[in-house]
Amino acid sequence: MPTITLETQISATPQRCFDLARDVAVHCSTVAFTQERALPPGVTEGRLDLGDLVIFEARHLGVRQQLHARIVRMEPPHLFADEMVRGAFKSLYHLHEFLPDDGGGTLMRDTITWEAPLGLLGRLADFLFLRRHLKRFLERKNAAFKALAER
Repeated sequence: MPTITLETQISATPQRCFDLARDVAVHCSTVAFTQERALPPGVTEGRLDLGDLVIFEARHLGVRQQLHARIVRMEPPHLFADEMVRGAFKSLYHLHEFLPDDGGGTLMRDTITWEAPLGLLGRLADFLFLRRHLKRFLERKNAAFKALAER
């Protein structure tokens, strides 16, 4: 399965980064470029916790779509993971890690693993544009997150 790992150095504590990353409003603000919003019956405000369901609706590749994800792993303040339960992918798993660095800051590491739908067509989409789209999405999101966390 395809995987993207992106590391971002942040001048803020792991606890601050962990708490901000689980905040639904913060997430939506860092991906405002997709017009993302949280929908009921998932969690629509506050911090996500183990077992929570969150439903995000956003525009990706010109198409409005929903991603239903459940928080499946939680190890405060160093990591949490969400897994798609319904959405455009055959599967998607996102591990968020917040590792302390020597200077009192945080190395934030995002690892996304997915499987595109539609078999061979999905693999072709991965090759042609999907991996590039996901990487750019994550880079833009993390740049906005870093700016917010360092304020």
